[in-house]
Amino acid sequence: MSNKARQVTGMQNGPMPIRRPLVLTGAPAIGKSATGLALALGRTRCAFVDVDDVRQLVVVGGAAPWQGAEGVRQQLLGVRNACALAHEFAEEGIETVLADVLTTATLSVYRKDLADCVVVRMFAPLSETLKRASTRPAWLTESEFRSLYEADATNPLSADHTLDVAQYDLERQVAEVERLWSRRIGETT
Repeated sequence: MSNKARQVTGMQNGPMPIRRPLVLTGAPAIGKSATGLALALGRTRCAFVDVDDVRQLVVVGGAAPWQGAEGVRQQLLGVRNACALAHEFAEEGIETVLADVLTTATLSVYRKDLADCVVVRMFAPLSETLKRASTRPAWLTESEFRSLYEADATNPLSADHTLDVAQYDLERQVAEVERLWSRRIGETT
């Protein structure tokens, strides 16, 4: 990312640094989209990208990630397109928050195509995610939901930060992710 991309110009007090792209991941209904949107709305210039929405731009012939080789190809295409959006936003001084259910393969694409991103994995017990899911429209079958939950729970990714959100309401969840996102590279406290 260029120096220009790291600063928002034209501000009254001079250039203002922008944050690295934030990628939120975790099981379905963990609060990725709600948290990401709330974080974006709290920033001066920020885009929110729900990577499912990017994948669903394929309106004829679309395939879900678990629907064979074509689904995996489209999943990876969605991630590459989301990374391209984040790059374009950054070039204009706009921060980006992305929400996606990551796999080992998609995490590799984020690390390659959006090398300076911050990845935060949120998790909670299945009972909590099912409770959260009951408060919103269902886009997944119960089998798909449980399969995605199990994949996340049994194969946790190498995220920059892992956050147990089981006891958090949305406000606390947003605050904790904000705290992690605001850290400088290499900062551990």
